[in-house]
Parts: sequence; C-alpha cells; structure tokens
Amino acid sequence: MVAIGSALLCNPRLLLCDEVSLGLASFVIREIYAALPTIAAEGTAALIVEQDVGLAQSASSRLYCLLEGRVTLHRRSTDVSRSEITAAYFGTSHHAVA
Repeated sequence: MVAIGSALLCNPRLLLCDEVSLGLASFVIREIYAALPTIAAEGTAALIVEQDVGLAQSASSRLYCLLEGRVTLHRRSTDVSRSEITAAYFGTSHHAVA
C-alpha cells in the first residue's frame, strides 16, 4: 500500500501493478482493489497483472489473457466467462489474437 501511495503522489497517468495480491493479507488486498475505482476516477489508468482472475476481472474494464507471450483473449471484463479465461490461459485454444 505504501508503494502504491508513493507512486500516486506523482499523479501518474498510468499505474502499473504486478501481482497486487501476492503475499498480502486478504483484508489488504480488498482495500487495494476497493481503491482502484477511485484512482481511475481521478484520471490514473491502471494496468494490473494478476493471477487471481476474479479480482482482476471485477476491478477492470478490459481483460487480456496471455499465453507464452501472446494475447489469447481480450474483451470487456464483463463479457468474458470463466471457461473462456481458462481456455485462453491454459491453452486449450492455441489461436493467438493478432
């Protein structure tokens, strides 16, 4: 939370978050994800890399899945099903999106 707060002091246009939930207590993770809509509303876009797909999907407007460095799925977060994410993430469909 301190790292995110420090980054926001500079009023960035883009906030990059890599594995926000890794190693944190669940209440801290909830607080961070609860703050993301406010951060976005104040004009800072956020790029979140997260293996907890449910968290990422609930906090984002667009969802991208990568497999071996290629985008295998991208759509509005609300339009993507869990089975589509599983297929894209684990490679049951190897067709990369151009």
